[in-house]
Amino acid sequence: MKQCDFCGKEITYHEQYCSDDCQLHANRFYERTEKFAKLFTGVNVVCIFGIPVGLFLMSVVRPVGTALAAGSCILLGLILLIFPFPTEGMIKKFKISKSIRITRFIGLGVIALGLLVAGLTTFVL
Repeated sequence: MKQCDFCGKEITYHEQYCSDDCQLHANRFYERTEKFAKLFTGVNVVCIFGIPVGLFLMSVVRPVGTALAAGSCILLGLILLIFPFPTEGMIKKFKISKSIRITRFIGLGVIALGLLVAGLTTFVL
């Protein structure tokens, strides 16, 4: 059987969504993705480069490197919580609703990692 593109419930082959509510949520998701894609990509690029640069700077200037690495992790986690835009592969495999939950869970993990980096470097040396 075919599955609803938003929630994953089984539907007939002539439908794309199981209800009007699922279609409304899916349309909102795609509109929001299109609207904020550039902001999401820009922040991701800055954070992805900020984390290794911060980790490198931790060996030279510990407070600056720690702040950059932890701040980049926390910012990346926040952007994943606010804008949970999963990849197309995730959407195909898990459908939109579950993909959003997984992405938000990853965002929480990245925030925790940033806090861990900040906490460990504060108490070590």
